[in-house]
Amino acid sequence: MSREFRHVLRVSGTNIDGTKNVVYGLTKIVGVGMSYAAAVVKASELKPSLRVGELSEAEIQKLEDIMHDPAKYGLPARLYNRRKALDNGRDVHLIGPDATLSVKNDIDFMTDIRTWKGIRHSLGLKVRGQRTRTTGRKGRAVGVAKKIVMEAARAAAAEREKEEKK
Repeated sequence: MSREFRHVLRVSGTNIDGTKNVVYGLTKIVGVGMSYAAAVVKASELKPSLRVGELSEAEIQKLEDIMHDPAKYGLPARLYNRRKALDNGRDVHLIGPDATLSVKNDIDFMTDIRTWKGIRHSLGLKVRGQRTRTTGRKGRAVGVAKKIVMEAARAAAAEREKEEKK
């Protein structure tokens, strides 16, 4: 039973390197971490030591099905990334663009109702209580602009010298 090796696979809208182990390869998908990937591989009854490039189309389809509907395969709800979602109150696991869109909608909701976290998001500041005195300055010039001050001092000295020579 020889398998054809593929170097790049498309799984749930994400390109995955075929040389990686199945568990590590699945973590490249947005919304899939190590614990969830290991549980998905265990539920699919595949060997975790397999490489992603060695998987058949049927095995990839089974992995995608388990990731999209983990409750059907008996994965515990503690592994899901949306516990008691605001819109329907159910435990679901979102992957790919659904997870990204969900996070964006949550941030927009917090901003609309003007919570503290929403205000911090809208101002582009740290949200979770980190310090802002020395970190998170995002490229703005802070402190003494030494180069500009030195050039201004040289220019002033040159002007004084010209005045003295006259």
